[in-house]
Amino acid sequence: MDIISQLLPFVFLIAIMYFIIIRPQQQQAKKHAAMLKSLGKGEKVVTNGGLIVVISKVEENFFSVKLNDTTIVKMTKDAIARKYEDEV
Repeated sequence: MDIISQLLPFVFLIAIMYFIIIRPQQQQAKKHAAMLKSLGKGEKVVTNGGLIVVISKVEENFFSVKLNDTTIVKMTKDAIARKYEDEV
């Protein structure tokens, strides 16, 4: 019984850390992966570097994106931060 009373605070601490830190990060990673799968040609996205680009081609691990009318570059899917929402 003495061992259980000594371990109980550690169990509560681990549970609190799971629900405050680990679980939200896992949910955010799932949302980001789902967003990446849903992206298609013609959508505007924001890169991790802050560039706003338009997707011109979707590949398995990469996106070909347009920086302007003449410049198309290949970018890894991990470099996409979020969809671009026009702020009115």
